[in-house]
Amino acid sequence: MTDNELKVLIEKVMKEMNKEDAPKAESRNDNDGEIRDITAKPIQEVFYVPNPKNRDQYLKLKKKTAARVGIWRTGPRNTTETLLRFRADHAVAQDAVFSYVDEDFLKEMNLFTVKTKVTDKDEYITRPDLGRQFDEENTKLIKEKCKAKPRVQIMVADGLSSTAIEANLKDILPAITSGLKGYGIDYGTTFFVKYGRVGSMDAVSQALDAELTILLIGERPGLATGESMSCYMTYKGYPGIPEAKRTVVSNIHKEGTPAAEAGAHIASVIKVILEKKMTGVGLNL
Repeated sequence: MTDNELKVLIEKVMKEMNKEDAPKAESRNDNDGEIRDITAKPIQEVFYVPNPKNRDQYLKLKKKTAARVGIWRTGPRNTTETLLRFRADHAVAQDAVFSYVDEDFLKEMNLFTVKTKVTDKDEYITRPDLGRQFDEENTKLIKEKCKAKPRVQIMVADGLSSTAIEANLKDILPAITSGLKGYGIDYGTTFFVKYGRVGSMDAVSQALDAELTILLIGERPGLATGESMSCYMTYKGYPGIPEAKRTVVSNIHKEGTPAAEAGAHIASVIKVILEKKMTGVGLNL
């Protein structure tokens, strides 16, 4: 390195040092330490489309559905907030499937618990057949604690959404039982089934010789809600009964049919079923 080159290098280093010693402009930090919850605002109120042709009509459409309309992209990819909202809703759905109904909640609802042949959540997902069956011990418990040959047997199962049970049962169950009392319809002892599938109601129908079995069960969650419950009704059910012989009231949650309203409707449907002695596609309501 020549003297001139060394001189140029020294001058360059000195300039850089002077820049570092210069007073820095005060930085502005708008972050208060909290991360904004992007799910706090309902999807119906979120609109990402830039320069829409008719914004007002688009927003009217969004108020009628929880579907993902009015989102946006950058090239072929979703924008960051759209993607994060999708992942947040997907996490809600996963929590609904893999969480458990709180035991204190079941005690508060005065429900005793039985279990299907499933041993854990993983087996519940992969072996739906076991979720329709009870072992001898649990079958015996059902027979001991429940009334034999009930006209109506009500049961509750976690299904694919324990969240749905905790969100809706407090409102729907009293609405059903109050309606049945009003119609003068007798019903048996309500209980809870852990790891229950829809077909578990048929095993209960057979064990108790019930005329009509009612199952309140958490449904498979979607990205719109993880709290949806359904009510399955089967007249004189038995293991292996065709699905076409069931009557179903579905989409029971706060953004669908409210639980209390659904309970009153279910009670009226039960009355018709007992009068016509059938459920399923042959039942005209």
